[in-house]
Amino acid sequence: MKITNARVIVCSPGRNFVTLKIETDEGLTGIGDATLNGRELAVASYLTDHVIPCLIGHDAHQIEDIWQYLYKGAYWRRGPVTMSAIAAVDTALWDIKAKAANLPLYQLLGGRSRTGVMVYGHANGKDLEQTVDEVLRYKEMGYQAIRAQSGVPGLDKVYGVGKGTLFYEPADADLPSEHDWSSEKYLLHTPKLFDAVRQAVGPDIHLLHDVHHRLTPIEAARLGKSLEPYHLFWIEDATPGREPGGVQTDTPAHHHAAGGGRNLQLAVGLQGPDPEPADRLHPRHSGPCRRHHAPAAHCRLCRDVPGTHRLPRRDGSVTGVHGHGPAL
Repeated sequence: MKITNARVIVCSPGRNFVTLKIETDEGLTGIGDATLNGRELAVASYLTDHVIPCLIGHDAHQIEDIWQYLYKGAYWRRGPVTMSAIAAVDTALWDIKAKAANLPLYQLLGGRSRTGVMVYGHANGKDLEQTVDEVLRYKEMGYQAIRAQSGVPGLDKVYGVGKGTLFYEPADADLPSEHDWSSEKYLLHTPKLFDAVRQAVGPDIHLLHDVHHRLTPIEAARLGKSLEPYHLFWIEDATPGREPGGVQTDTPAHHHAAGGGRNLQLAVGLQGPDPEPADRLHPRHSGPCRRHHAPAAHCRLCRDVPGTHRLPRRDGSVTGVHGHGPAL
């Protein structure tokens, strides 16, 4: 089965979503998501100008060979633009393989091992009190996991605090937003936030938090230690993803923090110097690996395949997801 054509589709009211569609000589097509928040058109250009010409004529079934070709065939490797483009190709080719086999993709990858996926709601507020109210609203809707993000006193804008409720859209403008930042103010405020949230929701709700790469390894350790009493399900992206010190910082004080450390709960597909991409699923990952890229495309996959774990979801109600209602 040869790849005969591929095209990039950019569309959506109010922002850009990037979709790759691959076509074959047997009439089968596959789609993959290539959206990179804030740099969508860079990925679209990378696919159109560099990747698609390399795909024409290749056997669509040779997924691993094509991945290695696209990854190792370029002198400049990795980076979010390159890996988002390769991930779209990878997803589209798996889509084609499943269609050719006339099977759901999870059947090709080992079969069903669970009946649902726990998802989380994103609760944010301009201050501590509003954030607690939003967390309680998600609890009333039946969510078992809730990510809490709050404004920080003394800072005008903070990542994770959006303009609306029951959703969070990180691409908030045509150009990236500029935010002031103070690690000290953030580190003093965040334990107060989770003290209030934990008291409000009780011990049975999974609490999550996204730092968005803002901290140094030692600051991340300090944050993890200060949040230990509140039993967070994960701390997401505590240090920059390619910060070697973040990977090596691993103390009992912050074993629940994602973004660094061998024994930490990971909230991204990849941490540290591993050369493999975040957008692939590897059975060798021994810890929970929570995938953020293209959640809609992979929700059923993560539900059914061993080795994949709880899938994040940023939008509102989960009613109807796999027919299980809001309390997955």
